[in-house]
This record gives sequence, structure tokens and C-alpha cells, in this order.
Amino acid sequence: MTQLTASNAVSLVHTLAEESHGHSSLNPYAIGGGALAALLLLLWITTRLNRDR
Repeated sequence: MTQLTASNAVSLVHTLAEESHGHSSLNPYAIGGGALAALLLLLWITTRLNRDR
């Protein structure tokens, strides 16, 4: 089993980024908006459950 060094990790991320570049289903605005919506939902749930009784 090989160890994952920093240079290997950078190389792997770079390779994955090149392979997925231009893929029509990966819209950065949709991904960012979905992540923001999910975090806001989690924040809302947390504040509802964390009320002082």
C-alpha cells in the first residue's frame, strides 16, 4: 500500500479536475447554491432544537 504524500494528493486532485472540466452536469453555481441551502437548513434546524425551555 502506498502512502499519500502532499505531492501525490495535489497530482490526484489536478488529474480529477482535468477529467471533470467542462462536464455539463457540474454547474458551480448550482453546487454552491445547494451547499448554501443545506447549511442554512442545518442552521435553522439547530436553532429550533437548541431553544432554552
